[in-house]
Amino acid sequence: MPSCRIHTLPYSADPTRYFEKIRQAPGAVLFDSGRPASRRGRYDLLSAWPRARLVPSAGETGSGFLQRLRQAASSLGHIETPGLPFAGGLMGYLSYDFARRLERLPDTTHDDLELPDAQLGLYAWAVITDHQAQTTTLVCHPSLDGRECERLRRLFRTPPPRSTAFHLAADFTPDLTVSDYRAAIERILAYIQAGDCYQVNFAQRFQAPFQGDPWVAYQALRQVCPTPFAGYQSLDGGGAILSLSPERFLSVTDGQVETRPIKGTRPRGRSAAEDRLYADELRLSAKDRAENLMIVDLLRNDLSRSCRPGSVHVPQLFALESYPNVHHLVSCVRGELAPGKDALDLLAGSFPGGSITGAPKIRAMQIIEELESRRRAIYCGSLLYLDAGGRLDSSIAIRTLLARNGRITCWGGGGIVADSDWQAEYQESITKVRTLLATLRAL
Repeated sequence: MPSCRIHTLPYSADPTRYFEKIRQAPGAVLFDSGRPASRRGRYDLLSAWPRARLVPSAGETGSGFLQRLRQAASSLGHIETPGLPFAGGLMGYLSYDFARRLERLPDTTHDDLELPDAQLGLYAWAVITDHQAQTTTLVCHPSLDGRECERLRRLFRTPPPRSTAFHLAADFTPDLTVSDYRAAIERILAYIQAGDCYQVNFAQRFQAPFQGDPWVAYQALRQVCPTPFAGYQSLDGGGAILSLSPERFLSVTDGQVETRPIKGTRPRGRSAAEDRLYADELRLSAKDRAENLMIVDLLRNDLSRSCRPGSVHVPQLFALESYPNVHHLVSCVRGELAPGKDALDLLAGSFPGGSITGAPKIRAMQIIEELESRRRAIYCGSLLYLDAGGRLDSSIAIRTLLARNGRITCWGGGGIVADSDWQAEYQESITKVRTLLATLRAL
């Protein structure tokens, strides 16, 4: 079996130093663990110049598109690369609205952002940084021409181009008035009281016109909000996806599956004492624990569609994780893929993540469609990579911005349950994005 060509590069704790060299290339994509400030993630991956781009065609079903992804990844051929998470395969995103291709859902929201439901590239090389081993490696699939591999090796040893600037042309404005937000929450509470659902994740959107380079914005954002499932994906026309997500969606390694849902949020305190108070309040909150447990149960059900019977379990429940702007309650659900199932089967049975829909999932998504006037686009979708050998890692695209057609868009939301207070929920939706918006205002 042919093996990958592996070239050692100088280790960098900050992946942006390498990504800067390719950020303007077609299909440039970065999966960013938030180092050196964030300590939870292990790997950074980046690549560009995909061999093929895959976007759903009009009328194509979700299962049909996922089968095309499966065929594209397998066309490279599986190459064992011990100790590395990727040796050629797919990188890209699925938008929240890709769910319309998997489930029967109403279609009433306005698609003013016009982002394709999915866009993934087939990549035959990647630069991978392993922060645990403190190594950075250029990995070239054997199907990649040797001259191209040598060009890349030289490229990553040259100085990066200079960054330009980024600034907002006006301040962010929300799509909803406070009274509109309150009316939507009251409608959700009425649905819950009527027994339609237990929980609905409702979000509001913020937009501003901008000028300049979204990469400059991303670099500033990751400095103030380092997270383990961050990412940057360039789009046609100079746009980009800027994600500072703290939440893993699905990972698959050697058939072992993991998802890490986040439910429960408090702001960081202005002093150490206030910070501990918020953290303790979240840990002990019966409402937030119940909300988290609802989603854990939903995800156990989703994973069971593709996992071996009896293998799905919950090794971690209600753990506290703290980030620069918020505390979160995080749980972990694991399982083992059933014989005959692969990572794309798991994705089809679980997308979009239950932590950002509600429960039961389909009814919650119907209510989201009714009450959110515009499509979510990348928000609550997923950034993911799928190795040709079946390894998958993916995020839930929260704390995520879309820079497209001269406007930058950000969303903030939360799970609404029977005892939710609309004012507290409104404040939480702002707390989650306050640091991101303030950072961009300051550029």
